[in-house]
Amino acid sequence: MDVTTLKAASVGFNQALDELLNWDASEDASVADTVSDIIDDVRQRGDAALISYTQTFDQWAASAGDLLVDAKQLESAWEQLPVEQKTALETASDRIRAYAEHQKLESWDFEDEFGNTLGQKITALDRVGVYVPGGKAAYPSSVLMNVIPAKVAGVVDIIMVTPTPKGELNNLVLAAAWLAGVDKVLRIGGAQAVAALAYGTQTVPRVDKIVGPGNIYVATAKKMVFGRVGIDMVAGPSEILIICDGKTNPDWIAMDLFSQAEHDENAQSILISLDEGFINQVKDSMDKLLPTMERAEVIKASLSSRGGFIYADTVQEAVDIANRVAPEHLELSVDDAEQMASQINQAGAIFIGRYTPEALGDYCAGPNHVLPTSGTARFSSPLGVYDFQKRTSIINCSQSGASALVDTASILARGEALTAHARSAEYRKLK
Repeated sequence: MDVTTLKAASVGFNQALDELLNWDASEDASVADTVSDIIDDVRQRGDAALISYTQTFDQWAASAGDLLVDAKQLESAWEQLPVEQKTALETASDRIRAYAEHQKLESWDFEDEFGNTLGQKITALDRVGVYVPGGKAAYPSSVLMNVIPAKVAGVVDIIMVTPTPKGELNNLVLAAAWLAGVDKVLRIGGAQAVAALAYGTQTVPRVDKIVGPGNIYVATAKKMVFGRVGIDMVAGPSEILIICDGKTNPDWIAMDLFSQAEHDENAQSILISLDEGFINQVKDSMDKLLPTMERAEVIKASLSSRGGFIYADTVQEAVDIANRVAPEHLELSVDDAEQMASQINQAGAIFIGRYTPEALGDYCAGPNHVLPTSGTARFSSPLGVYDFQKRTSIINCSQSGASALVDTASILARGEALTAHARSAEYRKLK
């Protein structure tokens, strides 16, 4: 398998790394035009547009009444699951919820020296829309990761949308929705589902925020409706960066790289090795293991086009590259992983030590698997309870407390030529 191999100390490394990392599908004009037309159509025709797009893209004839999944069907999906799947979903759900409980923001206030009470009030969003991919790309784990933090935050109404190609429902996804406590499930997907959540239709209630993964059309639609509603993020392809000192079983590292590459051809898997010879060991493991993989062709395409091996001379060099990449997932498969983790400031999630594969984080470790991609970990964070809570400032002035602040407000307001502001404050000054 031909995978890009770089040396951090070589001339031109920075440019080569930039080329390897480069990813931006958001500027595809044809996609943007298509999504814009779909959004406008859903705004104008509501359910009629949803029914039309469902027939076109999902290839089944639906009426408005068919779009909503009956609540009893969700429970039935749960009851029909094999015991081992029920247990796995329950274990993951419990761990995700336990972690989320630690993230809740609480209201607070204090009294200043003038007797004024200042604070912050925390409230949950009223209604959230959760997008869950359907068909072959069906992810019950995404249901749990997106819905449970919203429930912990106190969101009253959670609306889930998921496409059902050829009308086929995915029982595992429906069961996860029932377990997580989704209030309503609709059989719609694509940009049209995002538009329906943002603007509302006769059947789909308008939400305050849309979260959840999707293809380029879904991501573009989320970007376009932002402002009308909140969104979690505009996510790119999945990615993993592994730093290894050469002491981990090369088969483990190869499979960890595969775990992201199997998502799709645009996923990115990169290994930074502190042992140049270890790179060849991992290559040998990949050649050996690839024929055993169900999604071998996808893995091969991903690694050939966007995969990378990087040899770093020193630990500091490896850390500096990791902080520059700001990866979605960062595995530290080294002796003193905790010490190395203390030097990492840019990553969506850090997996510390040889026994912490990224796959555990995807399903059941507890922290959320919805993470910033494409270097956006430089300024954004994993999805969490705080994404479903609002902060409202509280200002409660006593008569004397207000009077003590009047002169400051008045001077600043008049300096900005906002006389009404100044006089509004001045009326409160004690005589």
